[in-house]
Amino acid sequence: MRIKQIILRASLFCLGLLLAAPVAHAQYVVTTNTDNTLTITNYTGPGGTVSIPGTLYGLTVSSIGDSAFSGNSSLTNVTINAPIASIGNSAFESCAGLASVTIPGSVTNISDRAFYICPSLTDITIPGNVTSIGNGVFSYCSSLTSIVIPSGVNSIGIEEFQYCSGLTNVTIPTNITSIGDEAFMSCSSLKNLTLPGSVASIGVYAFGSCTSLPSVIFPTGVTSIGDSAFDYCTGLTNVSLPDSVTNIGSEAFQFCSGLTNVTLSGSIIGIGDAAFAGCSSLTHITISSNTTSLGSGAFQFCPCLTNITLPDGILSIGGAAFAGCSSLANVKLPDSLTSLGQSAFQSCISLTNITLPDSLTDIEDYTFMDCSNLASIVIPNSITNIGWYAFDSCISLTNVTIPGSVASFGSSTFISCSNLTGVYFRGDAPMLADSTAFEGASAATAYYLPGTTGWDVFATNAMIATLPWFLPNPLILSTAPGFGVQSNAFGFTISWATNVPVVVEATTNLTNPVWQRVQTNTLSGGASWFSDPQWTNYPARFYRVGAQ
Repeated sequence: MRIKQIILRASLFCLGLLLAAPVAHAQYVVTTNTDNTLTITNYTGPGGTVSIPGTLYGLTVSSIGDSAFSGNSSLTNVTINAPIASIGNSAFESCAGLASVTIPGSVTNISDRAFYICPSLTDITIPGNVTSIGNGVFSYCSSLTSIVIPSGVNSIGIEEFQYCSGLTNVTIPTNITSIGDEAFMSCSSLKNLTLPGSVASIGVYAFGSCTSLPSVIFPTGVTSIGDSAFDYCTGLTNVSLPDSVTNIGSEAFQFCSGLTNVTLSGSIIGIGDAAFAGCSSLTHITISSNTTSLGSGAFQFCPCLTNITLPDGILSIGGAAFAGCSSLANVKLPDSLTSLGQSAFQSCISLTNITLPDSLTDIEDYTFMDCSNLASIVIPNSITNIGWYAFDSCISLTNVTIPGSVASFGSSTFISCSNLTGVYFRGDAPMLADSTAFEGASAATAYYLPGTTGWDVFATNAMIATLPWFLPNPLILSTAPGFGVQSNAFGFTISWATNVPVVVEATTNLTNPVWQRVQTNTLSGGASWFSDPQWTNYPARFYRVGAQ
């Protein structure tokens, strides 16, 4: 390929040749292409109003090359008379005074950052033949007020209109399939937006900080809302997502402070981290029945959120998912839930009661910290560990029952629960991380079932009074170490009142039971060990205990 560079200033001929006068277009530097057309690679003229010719030296100008006019602050108006097909990368980047550009209909491609940081640009029309607009083409064109994207373009590039703070109207054609990351980020004057049905994906920060955007109609066909897609859209008041949407990205609607109502489609599987965090006007939201996970901080700092419906099928709720939801009063957690993250309900000061499902195994650190109105909580038998500061400063909590499954407490579990009077343990004493579990809960007493163990050490380590807990009826301690087969006999500990006889009965059929007395035990010290050496003589053996 022969590329000849022509510098259009003056041509010096010597050895008897004619010395030519400077040519009319001496401000252009060009290269010759293989098809004998020219590409403008540099402009060295005085700026102002420039008309780019269709031919130079008898050759057709077919393209404007990369950075050809870049950084020319004196350029004010450009009319392209050449039948060019493409405008190169950064062709007019940082032309601070450029106010208008006339682009011919021959153009099919506008490359990356072609008009990047042209803050004076107010008037530009993209020809209908354009099929490709690169990334960041109009980014930081802060004076641009409206734009019509041609019908041949099928995607809006990354950062394409980023920081176009004067942009109020955008016409998006019906065949656009994707809107790139940060495409309209910080277009703070954008008020009118209609997304066509062809749009399938909306990228990260695509409309982030579009603070004047009042509403968005999402077409059927959109499958995902990208991370931070509408982050800080403070003017957005309503969101309705079609059934095609399956995922809402992290921080997708974060700090949309005007958002009051959200309707989520039935197809949504996951709600990303901080998806609606800081939506300070949001009062109610219904979660899709197909949703399986709520990300960390999904609804954090939504102070007007009063209730939320969590359907069966949700498996995990991330850390701080509802932290700071100061108006949230009641929550029913689904039976499908297996993971509840740290600080999930921290500082939910209106929360009065909550029931944890049997599918959970841990109460994580800080889960109910500063829930100052939490008066009661049911901890299921599936819980094995209660984390650090889990109930810190729950000053309305007066009584709590700890199931026998709980084996350990974290540091400061019930610290500053100043009105806590009774902690009722249904199993052996749990392990303590340190002595702060009940610090500041000076009125609390730990009640334990007779027959359970470890309470002397617990009382010393927790610095809390301990007393036997006598139930109104005898109880089989199914979590005690002696439960099950012991020395070829099936046994268990019976807990009840001291020196009271308890009858143990057995049956082989629970559908039509015939109960037979097996043994009578007197509970010396409130507990007694029962053992049945005959249990292997039956296909099945069921036991119950009662007063004599």
